[in-house]
Amino acid sequence: MALVLPLAAPWLLAADRRRGKKRPPLAQRLGRQLPPLPQGGIWVQAVSVGEVSVARLLLAELRRRHPETPIVLSATTATGLSLATGQQQADVVVPFPLDLPRPVRRVLDAARPRLVVLVETELWPEMLAGCGERGIPVAIVNARVSDRSFRGYRMLRTWLAPLLQPVTLALAQEQQDAERLTAIGLPTGRIQVLGNLKFDVGPPKTAPQVVTDVRRLAGERSVVVAASTMEGEELVVLRALKRVPDRERLLLLLAPRHPERASAVLEMAAASGFSAERRTLLAAASPGCEVLVLDTVGELAALFELAQVAFVGGSLVPTGGHNPIEPARFAVPVLTGPHVRNFAAVYKRFFDVGAARIVRNESDLASALGQWLADPATARRTGEAGRRLLEANAGATARTVTALERFLA
Repeated sequence: MALVLPLAAPWLLAADRRRGKKRPPLAQRLGRQLPPLPQGGIWVQAVSVGEVSVARLLLAELRRRHPETPIVLSATTATGLSLATGQQQADVVVPFPLDLPRPVRRVLDAARPRLVVLVETELWPEMLAGCGERGIPVAIVNARVSDRSFRGYRMLRTWLAPLLQPVTLALAQEQQDAERLTAIGLPTGRIQVLGNLKFDVGPPKTAPQVVTDVRRLAGERSVVVAASTMEGEELVVLRALKRVPDRERLLLLLAPRHPERASAVLEMAAASGFSAERRTLLAAASPGCEVLVLDTVGELAALFELAQVAFVGGSLVPTGGHNPIEPARFAVPVLTGPHVRNFAAVYKRFFDVGAARIVRNESDLASALGQWLADPATARRTGEAGRRLLEANAGATARTVTALERFLA
């Protein structure tokens, strides 16, 4: 990394500017210009938006049980940091350092945590080595090992086993994840299966103002949410919507996974013949606005409250899918493409209880939307099956904090 980073930096900066993508401040990722960090507490690392959402649950329960314990929350991506910033449960939010010896050493020396918690499975060699040298226990929570990661990890098992030595505890989502962690070199005695924390994600306690504003824009129209879409999916969604009967009675909330793509998605909607506006200019949207493109972070979860149907993206293209739990929290029926390897265990449960349906192309999506919008009773039963599934699988957050408390005595 030390050799490649200087060579790659100009190309990365140019690519980021072209896509409008933001990254955390480099100085802070090098462990410099950090805010004062509380020492002797818990350092929780979450990569991006999905992991930060899980971390918020964990932090709230930790704060409830151990209000005097300092908490540092870090994230890797700019969108993750944006969502993490201002979380009342954390004393301070910082970017995760580049995995090089000096940046890692600077941050560990500044925070001197008694416990490092990694949300889901992030194996950063220098961070793990730094914790091992200092005797800092490392816990992986909500741990999962995807099919793709498992194939790569197995090839590197000889090198991974020593790397995993500082991992004191791994709390897996599913038995399969536990078995895969064992297969890549983590001792069985350090692994527990406690369930998926994402099942505990609840609706916002207070609906943000954007929900009221979008409800006013929708009026009597039905709301369809296309969530966390990737490049190549938005056009499929827009074309499918054109094929739905009475589409003039619909409002589409289109939320690209990467908000920096909002301008391109907005142009795509306009070129497809829709009246479209971006969320940050919602006040200027005409009453006839047909597509609202979300260019913000952290608002989508609350907006599912308005939806009659949700399509969860990253699944019509081979990205691996995204989380269907947030729409299910509001009993919203879920449509997904076939590529869901990143959430295979969650989707299996959804399919088993009839809470989600697979669509493979524009025609499938148009047909499913048309059926559920024309038959709201069936759509509601599908959504309720998802909500009951979440209720039946709740409780992983409390079990996780209980397992971590032995490090906080």
